Amino acid sequence: MSVLKVDLELVKKYNVPGPRYTSYPPATHFTNEISPEVFLENIRANNRTGGDLSLYFHLPFCHSLCWFCGCTTVITADQKKSGEYINYLEREMDLVKPLLNPKRKVVQVHFGGGTPTFLLPEEIRRLGDMIHSRFAFAADVEAGVEVDPRRMTRDHIAALRDIGFNRGSMGVQDDDPVVQKAVHRIQPFEMTKRVVEWMREAGFHSINIDLIYGLPHQSPKSFAETLEEILSLKPDRFAVFNYAHVPWMKPAQKILKAESLPSPETKLELLKLTIERLTAEGYVYIGMDHFARVGDELAVAQSQKTLQRNFQGYSTRGGADIYAFGMSSISQADGFYWQNHKELPDYYASLDADRLPLYRGYLMTGEDRIRRTTIMRLMCDLGLDYAAMSKLLSLDFREHFANEIDSLDDMAADGLLVKTREGLSVTDLGRLLIRNIAMRFDAYAATRQENRFSRTI
Repeated sequence: MSVLKVDLELVKKYNVPGPRYTSYPPATHFTNEISPEVFLENIRANNRTGGDLSLYFHLPFCHSLCWFCGCTTVITADQKKSGEYINYLEREMDLVKPLLNPKRKVVQVHFGGGTPTFLLPEEIRRLGDMIHSRFAFAADVEAGVEVDPRRMTRDHIAALRDIGFNRGSMGVQDDDPVVQKAVHRIQPFEMTKRVVEWMREAGFHSINIDLIYGLPHQSPKSFAETLEEILSLKPDRFAVFNYAHVPWMKPAQKILKAESLPSPETKLELLKLTIERLTAEGYVYIGMDHFARVGDELAVAQSQKTLQRNFQGYSTRGGADIYAFGMSSISQADGFYWQNHKELPDYYASLDADRLPLYRGYLMTGEDRIRRTTIMRLMCDLGLDYAAMSKLLSLDFREHFANEIDSLDDMAADGLLVKTREGLSVTDLGRLLIRNIAMRFDAYAATRQENRFSRTI
């Protein structure tokens, strides 16, 4: 495994706001001007065949707010809130189930948040029973859950295994006590280590650790120590995110004083350190913020060109339609997206009226589909084979994207990609800037409001 070296000056040149392309077009294009009946018609059409399903459940509650957080959360100390919420999830499932083809098998399920482990162990088991009684699961289902070690018991882990979870993802962000205090998330390394050990003992076969670079008071020295501590746990995957400082969208971030945040140069040093250290340790740099062990499913899928992207990021089950439940959750099927109400009272009110809690969505055009496929294959395969893409899209790829291909000359000159007559391939450095390369194939990039997105690095 070669160690990836990072050119900081070049990275600085391309560090501009841009989408993460978990969907195309991005969710900023969603509209609430499409009638619910149109989405229902599309959902019924989507269920004329029996394709695979991926289920997502948004569990929004957190006991306290991490000041860096950009997720859709409900902060409460009232434990009764989760039991009430599960009742509404049951109502939503009962409204959706009659629309689904009964032959469809669930190949993937994910609990996200918020903090899914805000739920008590008996509530986790209850929700699991509700889901399993309504959906048919494939034998090799991939079931992933986000856990917070700060308020977890061993019984939480046992409950998650009881209902079939086999993958765990844990937010750590940074082990440094000074950083943890500054972002309002106290989580000593020993706490993280204990829960990782519990998950391994319970039979979880994959563990992901989330880190964030760009938080207050971080330095290359302190972050290197965090990396060494987490590497000692031997996680299967890392997700190392760039802290997106967007206080105009997330008011709690105003608490983080600008003078305490690392400079752009320091942030890039942190990123360089992370990539070089993890690749030296044998992790494959999948792209953007994802790293995986050589034999991990993500790394294997990338090498076999079967990797996909969806709202959960990189995925090995991307051919499945995502049906999402809970407030703010986003579903995606072939050609359309739909999102639930983003506020809890609105979500509850819809279900009280026996209506699906549809808030907004998007119906893709034919050109959207072409560009979605192109951007997905570029971000997952780290290259484009023009003949294969022509066959996949039933068009002359070089002709259709002539302007976009020509526009890549500067990126080729900067060493981000290699262009030939047959296609293009992304270099190791280009993996780091894959969002920038994808933006060249985005028909909406030139007219989009940049402040809606985080910077690409």
